[in-house]
Amino acid sequence: MSQLNRRHFLVTGLAAGAAAALPAGAAHADPTPTPDPAAETAQSLASRGLRTDPFTLGVASGDPDHSGFVLWTRLAQEPLAEDGLGGMPQRPFTVQWQVYADENARRVVRAGVAVAAPEWGHSVHVEVDHLSSDRDYWYRFRVGPYVSPIGRARTAPHPLAYGSGLAMAFVSCAQYEHGLFTSYRRLAEEHPDLVLHLGDYQYEYARDTYTIPGGNVRDHEGPETETLANYRQRHAQYKADPDLQAAHAAAPWLVVWDDHELDNNWADEVPEKPEIPQPNFLARREAAFRAYYENMPLRRTSIPRGVDMQLYRRIRWGRMATFHMLDTRQYRDDQGCGDGYRDCPAAVDPNRSITGAEQEAWLIDGFHKSRAHWDIIGQQVFFAQRDNNAGPAKVTSMDAWDGYVASRQRITQGWIDAGVRNPVVLTGDVHAHWASDLKLNYDDPTGPTVGSELVTTSITTGGDGADSNPASQPFLKINPHLKFYNNQRGYVLTKIDRDALTADFRVVPQVRTPGAAVHTKATFVVEDRVPGVQQTYLRPLDPAARTLGAPSIEETVRLETERP
Repeated sequence: MSQLNRRHFLVTGLAAGAAAALPAGAAHADPTPTPDPAAETAQSLASRGLRTDPFTLGVASGDPDHSGFVLWTRLAQEPLAEDGLGGMPQRPFTVQWQVYADENARRVVRAGVAVAAPEWGHSVHVEVDHLSSDRDYWYRFRVGPYVSPIGRARTAPHPLAYGSGLAMAFVSCAQYEHGLFTSYRRLAEEHPDLVLHLGDYQYEYARDTYTIPGGNVRDHEGPETETLANYRQRHAQYKADPDLQAAHAAAPWLVVWDDHELDNNWADEVPEKPEIPQPNFLARREAAFRAYYENMPLRRTSIPRGVDMQLYRRIRWGRMATFHMLDTRQYRDDQGCGDGYRDCPAAVDPNRSITGAEQEAWLIDGFHKSRAHWDIIGQQVFFAQRDNNAGPAKVTSMDAWDGYVASRQRITQGWIDAGVRNPVVLTGDVHAHWASDLKLNYDDPTGPTVGSELVTTSITTGGDGADSNPASQPFLKINPHLKFYNNQRGYVLTKIDRDALTADFRVVPQVRTPGAAVHTKATFVVEDRVPGVQQTYLRPLDPAARTLGAPSIEETVRLETERP
């Protein structure tokens, strides 16, 4: 339990009038409440049935705008309980929340109460507004005598202002079993303004199913996730990790899923292995979506409705940037010719889509309406073409945009036609750092570059990885628009201002043991109105580290796709 003056929290927090933050609503409060002499009694009643601290899963904020953000927590006395209920009594609990203007939690600017209901896994989602734009805030929760850790949030600049520049990081692919979440800890220490998680936040496998050379570092609890109880337990296991908690508490997040939040390589209503009868797949999808919402700082617009959940959305960071967050799983056509690398006629079928028609139209409409300096597309799978065959046949990944060539063509043409000033695609999924130029026609390497793609490696998936010499990477030789590759673990840290977007590819040498330091492997810059990536720094190979000097294409594909 945090060490704070309980009377201070009671006087400034409990007395604040507010609407209960049930999944369908947001909580608001009077920022200048008056003392309530019945506060202690009310809190004693509110916490009945709590034997230990229920804030075992930490706190989070997300989806900021210029006047506020979402606050999140989830009560769980026993986070790894097999029934997914977190050891909580089957009744609602009243949870106080406060937002502060200072990190010492002395000046309350917003406060209220919310309801943590058992129907929603005792999660709390509070949509706070009426705050000042472009500044830091701090927040915490309380139930009974228990007080949560303090988290930091930040509001975006006013829609007509640029602000002072944006420090944004993006991450992907955190397989709990494959390593420690050291990169999350190092990310928290960077104090970014915003974090994007581009998918594979958690993995569905039972222990000893998805293993790495040398053996997994730690184990999943429970079976492969298929039921609501399974998904709640798995999310809780991840959220209980102190390094992940630190990253959530450090800054607001924008989250989107990829495949492992449900099932490897799923596509719309089609599971990974459709040849095996799975009559309960839609029920599994509904359970996964519900648990995802319960465990993420999302607004009420993302409350799942049965097997559907609205996750693609647009977040504006003043005039500086617009983030178009995509969902490339829920609406896609099934992968053509299987999930792997293929020379597949279906890949160029103009009727196939990775986004679905409605989301595609929404994205292109957003391009036309955007007045942002930077239009940033946050999404899951490799956008640029990656051909692994030096001959005339194209052998590409059917699970990435290469498997939906017409869809990629329409969206690329969409930002060209809209005159988007600086289109930048951010990507996860492939467990390695990449940087690339984007083309309208990849068959003409001399043709104009029309955008930029930055790809983050995994937090842990694949294990330690290895330092790499990008000059000897075969993919870069076959595809001249690909400019960088590294196979260590880490994240990408960016600085965005009016002149340029600067991306530091941050890496840690290993994830098997705690305490690894982070360093920048390479830095790339995207200049204003100059599409494409320009390398400004490359750290030499570390002679003390295990290196991957000249991997074959087959080895590279295996490293990023090796799954059961």
